[in-house]
Amino acid sequence: MAPRFSVIIPAYNSESTLARAIDSILAQNYPAHEIIVIDDGSTDGTADVAARYGQKLRYIRQENAGVSSARNHGAQVASGDWLAFLDADDWYYPDRLRLHAEWIQEDATLDFLTGDYEYRRADGSLISCSMDQHKSGRSMLARANGAQRIVMTANDLEAFVADHFGDTHTLSVPRQKFLELGGYPTGFKVCEDVFFLVNLCAVSQRIGVICSPMAAYAIHAYSATRRDPISAQIENVRTLVALKAASSHFSGAIQRGVRERLRLGRLNLGYALVHTGQRGAALRAVVPSILETPGIASFRDLLSILI
Repeated sequence: MAPRFSVIIPAYNSESTLARAIDSILAQNYPAHEIIVIDDGSTDGTADVAARYGQKLRYIRQENAGVSSARNHGAQVASGDWLAFLDADDWYYPDRLRLHAEWIQEDATLDFLTGDYEYRRADGSLISCSMDQHKSGRSMLARANGAQRIVMTANDLEAFVADHFGDTHTLSVPRQKFLELGGYPTGFKVCEDVFFLVNLCAVSQRIGVICSPMAAYAIHAYSATRRDPISAQIENVRTLVALKAASSHFSGAIQRGVRERLRLGRLNLGYALVHTGQRGAALRAVVPSILETPGIASFRDLLSILI
């Protein structure tokens, strides 16, 4: 049976980029079942941009509650059997839905699907590809050996959780599974996508990976993580600490992956603090990793802050 994709766009003050995102969905060579724009309390012309598309999409406005709430709202009202997501400042490549749809029709045992994407500047110029930038992605590419598809299994999940290469806009997940897992967690400003992805990995055995770019992730100089990197890294660690607590009943591989991701998150916070001259705070940021996961990596983190 051909999958019906509900593509959900959370939008907040996105009047300058929303049309590009919508147009990229309308240009798919495997058409979306529906496009749902959840306006998360915008105060600019986001609603006017959406209105130009008329019946080509569903526009729903909610009071500002954050990106997780917007995505979850879209999933609740969706009528498709599969969900795909696209942030309003990113865009799909024409094969994004087709590459997953064809595989879903061929293999009903896939729990969910993901894939490569490109990092691009605001002007559209290419920076890099995600799978090349992440250890787990490079491992998948090496195993694929030039093939466009590869299946990720339980043996790969520790590395994927620790350093995942697929982001929200290349994720395809059955709507029913999304709802059963409770969707994206609210109350977090950063890393909420990783939280959901780990929950999804914990109940999955076979994951389809497309080894070619399916979408573009826009890198902005004015994004929250670049405007205030320390606050962003603090929020990242806060989310990962909560994820560590929530993953205590998951498999050993998933728990190890979460602990490694938390170690890296603390290290990145430490680097951000060092860059602003806060060496003492940087040391305090990485010390918990030594206490929780003593080993060469944690002590190396401490040494890198000291020097």
